[in-house]
Amino acid sequence: MHVLKVGGNELNEQSFLPRLAEALKRSRQGSVVVHGGGKDIASLQERLGINPEKVDGLRVTDDDSLEASQMVLCGKVNKQIVSTLIGFGIDAVGLSGIDAGLITCKKKIHPAGDLGNVGEVIEVRAELLNWLVEKGLTPVISPISLGEDGKIYNINADEAAGALASALEADLLDFVSNVPGVRDGERVFAGLSQERTHELIRDGVIKGGMIPKVGAALKAVDMGVRAARIVNIEGLGNGGGTTFRSDVA
Repeated sequence: MHVLKVGGNELNEQSFLPRLAEALKRSRQGSVVVHGGGKDIASLQERLGINPEKVDGLRVTDDDSLEASQMVLCGKVNKQIVSTLIGFGIDAVGLSGIDAGLITCKKKIHPAGDLGNVGEVIEVRAELLNWLVEKGLTPVISPISLGEDGKIYNINADEAAGALASALEADLLDFVSNVPGVRDGERVFAGLSQERTHELIRDGVIKGGMIPKVGAALKAVDMGVRAARIVNIEGLGNGGGTTFRSDVA
């Protein structure tokens, strides 16, 4: 099984989705796509007069922001991806974490303050996704999910992808980004261990927005995913990117 997480920034690139569809068509294994949509959510919030709040750099999802997130993630973005894949002959089906109780979550607690309607995955119905893939379908999943308390939450798409990949015992989890992988100057690391990654963070080689990306990849490996990779759309089909495995030296 191959799980791919795609983000909102990449989705706004005109050529991205057709290239993603072409890569999926070439794949010889079942795929599950998990998507975000932060840029489109921020745009809708602005149009609706919602002022985004953050706690320790993390976006707070109040009730109005949750409504905007649902509209963007379950509506616009999910159907944009599904319609493109179908146009390329891929039998895609759009789902949210709510549908059939695909993802059950709980309210995420952060020590720096209340994040609002932000969830943390506690259970995944892996058998449902396996059944869909066995039938030749490609699930496209929005991370809007149902809490054990009956409330709706938005889950960070990286975290949702990691939890899904772990539950599916995926061979590979790709975080498809706008960068070719972890770089030191022009050099892209083909593979990194957890120890080496932390060394590169301490040395300032891995910095800024790359730190949460590698953190999500390492967490996925810790959760039992065989390999996690940070890669751009160019490297997706030709073995590019930086791969994280527990056994990488």
